[in-house]
Amino acid sequence: MSQPGQMWGGRFAGSLDPAFAEFQKSLPIDHVLAFADLETNLAWSDALAQAGVFDDEELEKVRGAIDDLAEHWIEHGVPADDEAEDIHSLVERELQARCGDLAKRIHTGRSRNDQVATDLRLFLRERIAGCIEGVHDLCATLVEKAKQHAADPMPGYTHLQRAQPITIGHHALAHAEALSRDRERLIDAFDRMDQCPLGSAALAGTTVAVDRQVLADQLGFENGPTRNSLDATAARDHLCELAFVAAMITTHLSRLAEDYIFFATQEAGFVTFGDAVSTGSSLMPQKRNPDAMELVRGKAGRVQGALMALMSTVKGLPMAYNRDLQTDKETLIPALLETEACLHVAALAVHHATFDVARCAAAADRGYLNATDLADLLVDAGVPFREAHGIVGRAVNRAVELGVELQDLPDDERKALLPQLDCDLREALSVRAVLDRRSAVGGTAPARVQAEVRAWEEQLAEWATGVEEAFDLDDDEDPDDDDDESTS
Repeated sequence: MSQPGQMWGGRFAGSLDPAFAEFQKSLPIDHVLAFADLETNLAWSDALAQAGVFDDEELEKVRGAIDDLAEHWIEHGVPADDEAEDIHSLVERELQARCGDLAKRIHTGRSRNDQVATDLRLFLRERIAGCIEGVHDLCATLVEKAKQHAADPMPGYTHLQRAQPITIGHHALAHAEALSRDRERLIDAFDRMDQCPLGSAALAGTTVAVDRQVLADQLGFENGPTRNSLDATAARDHLCELAFVAAMITTHLSRLAEDYIFFATQEAGFVTFGDAVSTGSSLMPQKRNPDAMELVRGKAGRVQGALMALMSTVKGLPMAYNRDLQTDKETLIPALLETEACLHVAALAVHHATFDVARCAAAADRGYLNATDLADLLVDAGVPFREAHGIVGRAVNRAVELGVELQDLPDDERKALLPQLDCDLREALSVRAVLDRRSAVGGTAPARVQAEVRAWEEQLAEWATGVEEAFDLDDDEDPDDDDDESTS
C-alpha cells in the first residue's frame, strides 16, 4: 500500500503525522506557480510525444486537459487551501480528472526537482518584468517632476546640512539615475537565469530521448538548456541575485522616501503630500503624515531580510536538491511582490507631492550656500584655492556675526575681507548665477537639467519598447498576473 495521494509514496505504508503533513505543504506558497506549471507540463508532453511516449491522439487529450484546467483557473482562481501537497500534485490530480491515467504518464522521465526549477524561472520572468515596469513608471514620474522643476532652486544637502543650491529637477533625476542602474541589474539577472532546467530530472538527467533545445525554445529560454543536470536542480544563485536586486531597489526607494519625508517636515516645509498618499492622526486633527513614503521605507527592511535568509539557506547545502529549497519561494516571492508594490506606491507618492517653490528658493538663498562660489571668484582673481578657502571661511564668520548673507556684506566689510574682488556680489553670488555656473555634464544648471530631461524622455521610450520585446508583453492581461493579484 503506497502513501495515499502522494507522488512519492510508492515505498511508504504509513501516513504522515498530521502536524508534519501540514508543516511540509508548500501549496499555500507555490500555488502562484500554477500557470507556469501548466506551461511546463504542456512543453514536456510535447517532448514526450516527440520521444514516442504519447501518440498524437493521447497528446491531444493531454493538451485539451491542460487548456481546460487553465481556463478553469483563469475564471475561478487557483486554490491555495487545497489538500494537495504542492502545486505539482494539484496539477496532476486536476489533469487526471480531465484525461485519466494520461496525466500520470506526463511525469515520465521527469522529477519535481527539474519541474519546480523550470516553473520558478518562468514565474520569475513575469516578476522581473513587473519590477522593470515599476522602475520605468517611477523614473517616468521623477522625470516629469524634473521637467516641471528644472529651473526651480532648492538647497542641496551633505551630512543633512545645507551645502549648495541645486534644482528640484536635479534632485529628482538623481534618484532616477540610481533606479536606472537597478533596471540594468534586473536585466542582467534575467539573462543569467534564462536557461531551461527541464530534462535534468532529479539530478542525473532524463532517460527519455527528449530534445532539450526544442524544450528551451518552446518555453522561451533564449540561452538554451542548462548544461549540467546536477547544477540545474541545485542552483539557486539566480534567486539570491534577484533578492539582492530587490534589496538594492528598495534601498534606493528608502533613500528617496527619506528625502521626501524630510522635505515634508514643518521644519523644511518643501513638500506637501496630497490626500491620496497621506493619512492623519486618530488623536491629533492637525496631522498630515507621509505614510506612503514611511511604509516604503519600512518595507525595505523586509526585502533586505529576504536576501540574508536566502543566502543563509543556500550556504550549507550539498549538491543537488535538498528539501530546504522548498523555502526559497516563501522567501523570494513575497520580497519581489513587495518590491513591485513599493515601486508603484513610491511613484504615486512622488506624483502627489507638491513642492513649495518659493520656500525652496528662499532656503537655497540662505545659509551661505554660495561660499564655494565666492572662493571660486577669488581663484579667478588669482588667489590659490587653499588661500581662498580660508579667506571665505573668515568672511562667513563675519557675516554670521553681522547676521547677513555673504552677498549682503556691507561695502566696508567686503573691501576689508575681500580686497581682491571688485564685482557686484549680489549678482555674482545670486542663486541663479550659482546654478548657471554648473553647466557641465551632470551639473545642476537649469539648462543642463532640461537637456537631461529630454535625454531621459528618449531613454524611457526606448525602455518601454525593450521590455515589450524582451518579455513578450502586450496590452492583454496575463493570467499569471491575475492570479498573483488575487493570491498574493
